[in-house]
Amino acid sequence: MKDEKIKKIISKIFWKFFLILLIGFTALYISEATGYYEFEQHNKKVLTEEKIKQFEKDVEEGKNIDISDYIVKDENNYESKLSKLGNKMSNKIGKTVSGGLEATFNFLNNMLE
Repeated sequence: MKDEKIKKIISKIFWKFFLILLIGFTALYISEATGYYEFEQHNKKVLTEEKIKQFEKDVEEGKNIDISDYIVKDENNYESKLSKLGNKMSNKIGKTVSGGLEATFNFLNNMLE
């Protein structure tokens, strides 16, 4: 009786995991097939060409040139409340384990002396 329930639970987990993988693969396949990545790269190229033209125009006009005006910074912040919480918990757990190991080794060292 218990074996059947365990097998059913494992089967449900397996099929859900398989379905998630299938959906992920399908989404990646469709994005590649429709040229999404190539479109993003084309947009970056066009933006770069526009900055080159702006730079050349500014040189011709004798304007004061600063390289940071022509560099496109694409920085995305992927932090969320959950990731910050996970990071804090990880740091605290790491400090606790490190402190515990240090105390244990100090105790053992004192015992041997």
